[in-house]
Amino acid sequence: MNHGALDVVRAGALTTVQDLGRYGHAALGVARSGALDRPAHRLANRLAGNPAGAAGLETTLTGVAVRAGRALTAVVTGAPAAVRVDGRPAAWAEPVHVPAGAVLDIGPAASGVRSYLAVAGGVAVPEVLGSRSADLLSGLGPAPLQDGDVLPLGEPAGPPVHTDLPPWQGPPGELVLPVMLGPRDDWFTPAALRTLVAGHYAVSPRSNRIALRTTGPALERAVRRELPSEGMVVGAVQVPPDGRPVLFLADSPTTGGYPVIGVVPERHLAAAAQAVPGLPVRFTLVR
Repeated sequence: MNHGALDVVRAGALTTVQDLGRYGHAALGVARSGALDRPAHRLANRLAGNPAGAAGLETTLTGVAVRAGRALTAVVTGAPAAVRVDGRPAAWAEPVHVPAGAVLDIGPAASGVRSYLAVAGGVAVPEVLGSRSADLLSGLGPAPLQDGDVLPLGEPAGPPVHTDLPPWQGPPGELVLPVMLGPRDDWFTPAALRTLVAGHYAVSPRSNRIALRTTGPALERAVRRELPSEGMVVGAVQVPPDGRPVLFLADSPTTGGYPVIGVVPERHLAAAAQAVPGLPVRFTLVR
């Protein structure tokens, strides 16, 4: 056991190292990456006494278990889940003391999709292009965790913080995504725009860190010709040949060849990070 590290006991379905992402490299084809639920990631770091950009772990549905090589403070936020230290129940969304050698276990998400684990000092894997985030599309950064991995830790920067504010409002009955039209909304028929706001969509099981995919009615194209690849942004709503809207998330490509009917402002993307398959999706238009 490494005394300055976390040993991965149970990696979970998909657990990755994430910080706030890597910026300024889109011209090289490098996505931003970073935590999908940025508010939850920031909250975990704040409660653990870390800077906002410290790296932590993002879990997917099934949680993770790690063994502490040293005594440390840990915080779990995002999707609510059972937290245990050596089998004993511990607090969620509050600083938790983990003795050296103890196993911190984050169970399956009770609601939502992604939980966030911050430990005092942060996860100190090497930076790649200024970030420790895993990018699943390009393969940059550390690979998704596997059982037996060892994660180095940094030095604590400050004391933990306690809060009385509720960090989780509960999952919504539907995912509401405000869309600013453009740049290619004129490639779709007026009927397609009506379908976008009135159609019954849901989160597809094919969703991932790259994009939230939807099931539902197809959007009819007015322009049939091919579109040369052009720049993409996080939050872009792209419409592939099957006509179902796709919402680009943190690991999305920086260019694409299908028309973008609109863009969802970034402050609404954290909800998409916690949207379970089958959750109803409603698009609204904003000016």
